[in-house]
Amino acid sequence: RVLAITNVVGSSVAREADDVIITWAGPEIAVASTKAYTSQLIAFYLLGLYLAQTLGTQDAAAIREVIAALRRLPAQVQQILDQADAIKAYAHAISISEHLFFIGRGLDYAVALEGSLKLKEISYIHSEAYPAGELKHGTLALIEDGIPVIALATQAALIEKTVSNIKEVAARGARVLGIACEGRDAEMRGVVDDIFLIPDTLPLLTPALSVIPLQLLAYYASLARGNDVDKP
Repeated sequence: RVLAITNVVGSSVAREADDVIITWAGPEIAVASTKAYTSQLIAFYLLGLYLAQTLGTQDAAAIREVIAALRRLPAQVQQILDQADAIKAYAHAISISEHLFFIGRGLDYAVALEGSLKLKEISYIHSEAYPAGELKHGTLALIEDGIPVIALATQAALIEKTVSNIKEVAARGARVLGIACEGRDAEMRGVVDDIFLIPDTLPLLTPALSVIPLQLLAYYASLARGNDVDKP
């Protein structure tokens, strides 16, 4: 039995599936999906919560806590958008780069993949995302002096290990931009060249926020290179 999560009513995916969740994000101007990505992510959270409620794997209080945090996300996204100039400045700095790397662990690695995809799609900068814990197995050899590295460290349980990986790329001369949560960034300070803080939320929900600065980074880097962002 197939459940489809899709943005387009009447699409081939919706027609073929047994059940459909329509995300209603509206049309995307460009192929580099942003609002559709966010709405799909929220749809998965809600589906997960529904299953947890139905199967009894989470109690009502835990589900209410996540729902309350979800409701705070729009205002928190706006906080990030209000700081777009900080990302714009960094994007201009990397716009002359031909190679860029994203690293992260756990959920941060998943977001790193999305950030790398966005950058490739609209700026044409060669970009790769790697699990931070696997850097020593070959990838570290690609880190040279001046190479930009975006390091995501929003998961409290993994920050210590991620910081260790950041130190590894920094030792090879990488210029590191750290993405961390407000109030949970102390360990990163001093080991990154620049840092961008997202509002604090439940660890599970950080991908909804940490992806925003990465989408802005791709957008402004593309503009700085003279590309048509809406028609890559």
